[in-house]
Amino acid sequence: MSAPRTVICLLRNDLRLHDNEVFCWAQRNAEHIVALYCFDPRHYQGTYHFNFPKTGPFRLRFLLDSVIDLRATLKKQGSTLLVRHGKPEDVVSDLIKQLGSVTALAFHEEVASEEKNVEKKLKEVCSQNKVKVQTFWGSTLYHRDDLPFSHIKRLPDIYTQFRKEVEGQGRIRPVFSTPEQIKSLPPGLEEGPILTFEALGQTEPVDNCRSAFPCRGGETEALARLKHYFWETNAVASYKETRNGLIGVDYSTKFSSWLALGCISPRYIYDQIKKYEAERTANQSTYWVIFELLWRDYFKFVGLKYGNRIFHINGLQDKLVPWKTNMALFNAWKEGKTGVPFVDANMRELALTGFMSNRGRQNVASFLTKDLGLDWRLGAEWFEYLLVDHDVCSNYGNWLYSAGIGNDPRENRKFNMIKQGLDYDSNGDYVRLWVPELQGIKGGDAHTPWTLSNASLAHAQVFLNQTYPSPIVIAPEWSRHVNSKASGAPSAKGKKGPSNTPRQHRDRGIDFYFSKNKH
Repeated sequence: MSAPRTVICLLRNDLRLHDNEVFCWAQRNAEHIVALYCFDPRHYQGTYHFNFPKTGPFRLRFLLDSVIDLRATLKKQGSTLLVRHGKPEDVVSDLIKQLGSVTALAFHEEVASEEKNVEKKLKEVCSQNKVKVQTFWGSTLYHRDDLPFSHIKRLPDIYTQFRKEVEGQGRIRPVFSTPEQIKSLPPGLEEGPILTFEALGQTEPVDNCRSAFPCRGGETEALARLKHYFWETNAVASYKETRNGLIGVDYSTKFSSWLALGCISPRYIYDQIKKYEAERTANQSTYWVIFELLWRDYFKFVGLKYGNRIFHINGLQDKLVPWKTNMALFNAWKEGKTGVPFVDANMRELALTGFMSNRGRQNVASFLTKDLGLDWRLGAEWFEYLLVDHDVCSNYGNWLYSAGIGNDPRENRKFNMIKQGLDYDSNGDYVRLWVPELQGIKGGDAHTPWTLSNASLAHAQVFLNQTYPSPIVIAPEWSRHVNSKASGAPSAKGKKGPSNTPRQHRDRGIDFYFSKNKH
């Protein structure tokens, strides 16, 4: 009598049970299922160019939450999550030898080179042991095989063209049903402990009450967030108007962190939007969430098209730019000590919470690359370290975009820090929240303390270069917006309103990472 068939389901950035083809396939093809997550030590080493830690404390906490949650979910379904510390190819090799009944390894394919190298090694291990490899594509809204292009190399280099073609000719597959029960582990297999911060050489971060993303990881939390944002608050119906907000949890969907780890499926979000539109309302805001998911798709497919070029200093355009690596300037940027309050507020929020708004990401990226002229990879790798929602393709694709060497048809795109601050934080509330040294400066003046008189600064208890630095750079275009920003005065666009209700802006960005619309 032959041993029961066993399928290993290797989970990486697909930490969910709903809409997960790996589990659906394994349920049909095995008597036993080994759901496996590996804490790959390579994820906790240094970044490639500047040796920042690859996985910072905020993303690690979110990951640990997600692994714990998935194990709990699988236990309710009659199984559990096997957890190991080691390279996936080594762990799978050991399991194949230990079990002797493994017939297949199933996993979702990834895009970037490090993940693809792991997949190559896994296939080699399975080939040596006569184990079938079954792979799936499940990280995007549109399936790779359903794109209306004959080959990925024909992917348009302009987002708008991509969007129009997929919306006109593509199709979105239905979600996979969630299994009511998951087949059990083979007898005698230990599930293994979930690693701690200490075991991975990290210290658990402290919660910050100011955070706009006080959320925890896991599929359960992701589905609860969608229910809250769509069905309980109807916040999705005003998403397009509020998505550029800076303070508070509900101005945007906040789905990006769960999407990055696959705790929620983009197809499931789409399915819920369609249900919401049918039952409640369909408007620009509900469409805009789909629009943002398309941006996320686009950068995945750009990663497929260009491979390692998304990491190259000259970018997709092979454009020579005399980037600097002045570490004193970089340190001022990363520590939020540039003397430009809107930049500093955003960088401090990132350092203390692992989160930064889309609007902030666009601005600090522009400041690093255009105002300071620093190597864009410094910013990309710093974001990789700190962001809870780090996604390889979105991060590097967007930094290329901001640096002017990626998917952007416009030359020399540059953000005006003062105008942006006044447009989206007209009363200076966000700046004062994260740069408490400027608490005494009222209204929009908080964006340009260096323009105030010594008497005004002394009254606000601000002393330049003592309690708060002078700007490390002043762009000439900022001067156009200094005189129109007196406390309580209309912002640079001549409108007045609550600082947490930003107006529309040509340079919109995606809630699911950071990018700009080119329509």
